[in-house]
Amino acid sequence: MKALACLIALLLLGNAQAAELQIQLGSTTRTWHSAELLAHPQAQEVRIAEDVAYKRDMRYRAVPLSALLDGVAPGDHLQVVALDGFAAELPAAGLLASQGAKAWLAVEDPARPWPPLGKGKPSAGPFYLVWSDPAASQIGPEQWPFQVARIRQLAPVAQRFPALLPAADASAEVQAGFAHFQKHCLACHRLNGAGDAEFGPDLNIPHNPTEYFAEDFLRRYVRDPQSLRRWPQGRMPGFSQEVLSERELAELIAYLAHMADIRD
Repeated sequence: MKALACLIALLLLGNAQAAELQIQLGSTTRTWHSAELLAHPQAQEVRIAEDVAYKRDMRYRAVPLSALLDGVAPGDHLQVVALDGFAAELPAAGLLASQGAKAWLAVEDPARPWPPLGKGKPSAGPFYLVWSDPAASQIGPEQWPFQVARIRQLAPVAQRFPALLPAADASAEVQAGFAHFQKHCLACHRLNGAGDAEFGPDLNIPHNPTEYFAEDFLRRYVRDPQSLRRWPQGRMPGFSQEVLSERELAELIAYLAHMADIRD
């Protein structure tokens, strides 16, 4: 029995070391292992209220994300990529902030694995971007990527993907909708083939949702996808008014409708 316990302990230690997170900042790339992060001098136990992935309060061993972003400035832009192709676009200012909402990289300890996200599903690990006091900075659910594999510094979305840009003479409503699209949609979807996400379908090719949804049904779909299409495998979350107000939703739909006329 003692030999078996030692073998299990070695296997768990091996798993901790095997989980890797790649951070690419400028021309520098560093690979962090789970064991290194769990032992990081700034690692601590944090309590996350109403965790987005688990829908309840959770406790994690976590490192302030700012501690891993050496040389990154508030005006920079970062992308956090998950194992399933989810790609969250995040301004560096929020990730570096020490007041208001604070970003943490939660690290799964194989000796104390996190619960699965659902029946037959894995956990949110091995790495998960979580926030303390998210309401202080209006942090939305798309800014909580789990099963993180890579963090990289990139040019802003508008520079990388001009195919996402509305026309120069677009209204202020459409321009605001573009900002909401970047925050809430681009982590899962591409548009006009532009974007890095490999999670959900393109929202303009071959057709735009404003072309096949009546507006009131499109609003209902964004609020609660399962209310229109009951599909157990559906992965799109609903966006409450706390996350996306009625005005913001109208602006997002205005952007999508505008882009329906801008296709390659």
